[in-house]
Amino acid sequence: MKRQLILEDGTVFVGKGFGADTELKGEVVFNTGMTGYQEILSDPSYCGQIVTLTYPLIGNYGMNRDDFESITPAIHGLIVKEIELEPSHWKNEESLHTFLEARGIPGLHGIDTRKLTRLIREHGTLRGRICSMEVDPIEMAAELKNSGWQHDQVETVSVRDAYHAPGKGERIVLVDFGMKHGILQSLIERQCDVVVVPYDTSAEEILRLRPDGILLSNGPGNPEDVPQAIQMIQDLLGKVPIFGICLGHQLLALASGATTSKLRFGHRGSNHPVREIATGKIDITAQNHGFTVDKDSLPNTRLVMTHEAVNDGTVEGLKHLDYPAFSVQYHPEASPGPQDASYLFDAFLQMVATEKQPV
Repeated sequence: MKRQLILEDGTVFVGKGFGADTELKGEVVFNTGMTGYQEILSDPSYCGQIVTLTYPLIGNYGMNRDDFESITPAIHGLIVKEIELEPSHWKNEESLHTFLEARGIPGLHGIDTRKLTRLIREHGTLRGRICSMEVDPIEMAAELKNSGWQHDQVETVSVRDAYHAPGKGERIVLVDFGMKHGILQSLIERQCDVVVVPYDTSAEEILRLRPDGILLSNGPGNPEDVPQAIQMIQDLLGKVPIFGICLGHQLLALASGATTSKLRFGHRGSNHPVREIATGKIDITAQNHGFTVDKDSLPNTRLVMTHEAVNDGTVEGLKHLDYPAFSVQYHPEASPGPQDASYLFDAFLQMVATEKQPV
């Protein structure tokens, strides 16, 4: 069945539908990962977005119960060059098509994903909609252009109520802004006693949990859309060690007086090189973000840049000069992607242990 992707600038891509026979709009982005489509489509950081995968063949190893980063995918569509409807893998439990169909998520295949990616790289991310062929492209493009951007993604994907993942190690409060399960798993593997709390939990409520450390998770959207989290972090700085990942990194920066801005097309993939400034060491990292901390705003803060993106020089890591707090823009838990940066969880726990030692 033919379907079309209509973009706000009037560009139309005609292909074939898969997944659910529904129509959803979203910000059209691209991910350059060669594998890991199950983790990508279940990453809450893609809430409200239509994800284009640049690798040409998707779905060949199917879907399984083990590789989800959230229970309920929040993407608004998936675009691929070619879809495999009959996957072959020992862990396969269902095809990508039937998985998306059951969850009301539309897909589109058979279009030139290279052309779409070049368009996004040149003009920036665009609002789009996967539609039936009956929809008028001119009318839809005008509607998309005037529709505005979504601002409630974190509220949409954050856990509603706190829950406990018991462990015998350090008590870590994990603030869920759209947390990937890989972050929680990384803490559990290190025997942490984890309490996951909603994005709008106050500093007072967090301190009542007697945490040894606080981890600010990844999440979708503009960090400025979560002002209550910025206030919470400000109230916690200096009281408990803090580690921020992705959106958590941006929120720590805002709480410390820095600014953030939207990237033209973002960083999304499993092969982004990051340089540690102090040593020159390069890590290949997994990334998924559309906003960045403004480098020129850092001199007005007590933050220093610890890591930078090799490709474009953007801020990839920060450390607070006065308090035990640091953050990275990339994903040390990967899921999917390389494990080069997983040592950062150990660095966080070492910081926690150091802060607990009596003076």
